[in-house]
Amino acid sequence: MRRDFLKLCGLAGLGVAAPVGRVARAATREPDPYGGPYYVVFNASGGWDTTYLMDPKGVGEINRLYKQGDILTEGNIRYAPNTAHIAKEKGLSNEDFFRRYGRELLVLNGLDYSVNNHAPCSRYMATGKLDSLAYPTFAALVAACNGPACPLAFLTFGNYSATGNLVPMARVPYLPTLKLIANADYVEGNPASPFHEDFVEARIEAALKGQRDTRLASARLPRVERSESMLYAAQLNAKALQRVTPFIPAENPKARLSQQAEIALASFKAGVCVSANLSIGQFDSHANNDRDQMDLIPELLAGIDYTLRRAEELGIRDKLVVVMQSEMGRTPNYNKGEGKDHWSIGSMMFLGAGVKGNRVIGKTDDGQFLVPINPQTLALEDDAEKGLRIRPEHIHLALREFAGIEKHPFSERYPFVIPETERLNALLG
Repeated sequence: MRRDFLKLCGLAGLGVAAPVGRVARAATREPDPYGGPYYVVFNASGGWDTTYLMDPKGVGEINRLYKQGDILTEGNIRYAPNTAHIAKEKGLSNEDFFRRYGRELLVLNGLDYSVNNHAPCSRYMATGKLDSLAYPTFAALVAACNGPACPLAFLTFGNYSATGNLVPMARVPYLPTLKLIANADYVEGNPASPFHEDFVEARIEAALKGQRDTRLASARLPRVERSESMLYAAQLNAKALQRVTPFIPAENPKARLSQQAEIALASFKAGVCVSANLSIGQFDSHANNDRDQMDLIPELLAGIDYTLRRAEELGIRDKLVVVMQSEMGRTPNYNKGEGKDHWSIGSMMFLGAGVKGNRVIGKTDDGQFLVPINPQTLALEDDAEKGLRIRPEHIHLALREFAGIEKHPFSERYPFVIPETERLNALLG
């Protein structure tokens, strides 16, 4: 039974383990449900065209589907119109998205990626560290700090997902897979068909605990002790994962982001997950930029909207923090193939628990070059020489501070060397 469960975890790319050291030795019962906050990072992989979303221009032939006079606003946020250029069945328009969530949104424009190649940019955006392969993503770090004993602490569905060896990386590609993992003690994941009667299972549990206690009482090499603790933690987590079952929907949504969201939200609600890295690709529109972006941006927004609405239905919307990002922007000019190439300046958006919305931080000018800001006031800086060019490490330090993990030993193991004068003051709220 347990062996089959662990095999299934391996096939799914799942890591189930307790933290090492003293915490691992103390793992003697099923972990308590994690109660939030929950973090979701949406990745528009390939490089979104921000001028067709939250950083509209309408001048200098930067865009061809609208003019400057067509730009819309919701509260303090300006956005590009696109209703007339998308198929409704393909997603959600900018108009609908910003009307629904504009008052909650924090938009950051003029983010300096420093480079414009996919691999380093993806790593930089995910971790805040450009020159290291060791740093964990923010989603992995916050999971390690807040819920290391959760069976699915860090869920990822693609994009850069390094963990810094702080927390297992969990991959659950489909809802049926989640059902099988959550009900590993049952034939084909069916709760009506257990492998053993309750009294047999209770005796197995008691025997496993007795075996572990006997082994830990004797002197063992640290690696052996850690392996035994991890095995026992996996056995305990098998029980915890059963809490997911009531929150798995009967029908699997068709949209790819909605499928990922259902897995993450069911795991959040069950208290077995802290963070999730959601992703859709194909934003790399070197040819036919307008057509491709008008297909993908609505799909991305529809996935975010679906996640927020389902979180509301599950009663966890007020505990959800959402980060929306891409590893680069698109150039302010079109190439010969009607596409746009890589641009090292872009934007991000945030909303959710504790995020102060209806705000725009930073700016790009009419040529789509960033305008520096004052990090203390977050206002635009008239003197470019004195202003700060916001880079991913500034954002990641602000995220750590927002999540309350900036002084955690795991965060200190992977520090950002940023002068006090460059720290973004209360960026998220």
